[in-house]
Amino acid sequence: MNAVPLRTTDYAALLAAHRARAGRQLRLALAVVAVCIASLALTGFFDAQRFVEGAPAIAQLASEMVPPDFTRWPQWLRPLLDTLAMSIAGTALAVVVSLPLALLAAPNTTPHPVVYRAARTLLAALRSVPEIILGILFVAAVGFGALPGVLALACHSVGMVAKFYAEAIEHVDPKPIEAARAAGASPLQVITHAVLPQVLPQLADITIYRWEYHFRASAVLGIVGAGGIGFELMAALRLIKYDEVAAILLTILACVVVVDGIGAMLRRKLK
Repeated sequence: MNAVPLRTTDYAALLAAHRARAGRQLRLALAVVAVCIASLALTGFFDAQRFVEGAPAIAQLASEMVPPDFTRWPQWLRPLLDTLAMSIAGTALAVVVSLPLALLAAPNTTPHPVVYRAARTLLAALRSVPEIILGILFVAAVGFGALPGVLALACHSVGMVAKFYAEAIEHVDPKPIEAARAAGASPLQVITHAVLPQVLPQLADITIYRWEYHFRASAVLGIVGAGGIGFELMAALRLIKYDEVAAILLTILACVVVVDGIGAMLRRKLK
């Protein structure tokens, strides 16, 4: 069949709609750029004098960090192991709690709109509190060590991981769900046979990414007494041993590279 040619009026309408959409996108982009520039100005980024005055201090600090001092590296092995354990334990706890919450926070699997709103509100509340604040609270509650770090990572990550899980579940193909319900499957059977098989690769990818993030966050939590290599970093900073600080930072960087490599390998294996 021959294609029906567009009339002049149809072409003009399409062109006008395209121009209007392009105009809206351009205005939105300009508004975003304006907000970014205003934010940089409010934070003093364009104050060149501050950069000039701070340059000597930065140079002095850099000179004190070179060469890095690795003489105490055997004493960092246990804190590094604690950091790795914190990241794995925090991720495991977050996944166990996040999956049922994600099912309640996804509109196509939640049992009731009220439950959906309550779950979404809970996840937003958990995301709003940074790990460092949760770490301070849990250190005050259960004492120093790796345990408060694990609890802080898990609590904050539930808000993030469950949100990503819920978004993945929300966009599954509805046809298998409808077929399972039409066949008389229970809600649990619908989830296990029609929902989860569609999203397992995405959930695994989110989980691995969060584990990589947790390793980096664990190092920061150690600064507030939540165990791990961050505790050693804070001790070196307090003693003004910047050469040792540089060595610890390089050690953390090497570990992060290794963890990221392991995460990339796991993602390839799960595809």
